Amino acid sequence: MDSLPPSDIAIARSAAPPAARVMGRVNWIGFWTLLMKEVRRFAKVYTQTIAAPVVTTLLFYAVFSLSMGSAAGNAPRLVDGVSFFNFLAPGLIMMAMAQNAFANTSSSVMISKVQGNIVDVLMTPISPVELALAWTLGGVVRGLIVGVVTGVAIALFLPVHIYDFAAILIFSLLATMMLSLLGVIGAIWADKFDHIAAVTNFIITPLTFLSGTFYSVDKFPPVLRAISHLNPFFYMIDGFRYGFIGHADAPLLQGVVVLLGLNLLLWAATLRMLITGYKLKS
Repeated sequence: MDSLPPSDIAIARSAAPPAARVMGRVNWIGFWTLLMKEVRRFAKVYTQTIAAPVVTTLLFYAVFSLSMGSAAGNAPRLVDGVSFFNFLAPGLIMMAMAQNAFANTSSSVMISKVQGNIVDVLMTPISPVELALAWTLGGVVRGLIVGVVTGVAIALFLPVHIYDFAAILIFSLLATMMLSLLGVIGAIWADKFDHIAAVTNFIITPLTFLSGTFYSVDKFPPVLRAISHLNPFFYMIDGFRYGFIGHADAPLLQGVVVLLGLNLLLWAATLRMLITGYKLKS
């Protein structure tokens, strides 16, 4: 924004919708337009945003299949009463969904900030609620699409059985929304793409890999199990996996409460940033 004319910078600094409009009448046209812009943005480069995550997930699955399956001369071991491959598949699907939900919102907001065209969004008659919801739902849509396509791709190689569709849907929505909100917050806070990369490399990826994606935390000693339960990513993968295999390492209601509470906190933080114009109006 430093490259903009002084008059445009002055407009941008006062462009964020006032807090008084947060609970006002909903601008459905503005909200829908921004949401469709977010969806079309990743749909136009589907080979990068949808196909690439699916291929990456299949590579993970192939590596584990070759190292632990018949190629190693051993029968697949059982985890929580199901084969390791049936246990692994839901974790890989959720990992792809979460990472892509975060990538969608963080890249969208960050690119707009760097290019300076975020002013075009801030100057529109869209309230902070509508703005945050459109950005967030864009990430949710991408995460869900990646999840569905990845699940279909894995089903070509492994029989996938659905035990509880409601659990799959609930934890999919809560997880993708949480990562979408984290992406918005991270992009607003970040000053350059290196900052977003740091969030991905030092927060998102470690929490995902240490959440039980590749193993059952129920086999851990009590201390390590308690530490694992402090990781919110554990609950989203555990609940999502329950929808496929019918077993969870933690109570489902506890997972829903944790994820719902975190989503509310992240939503409040996102609204606060947009209302005050934190790193957006200067």
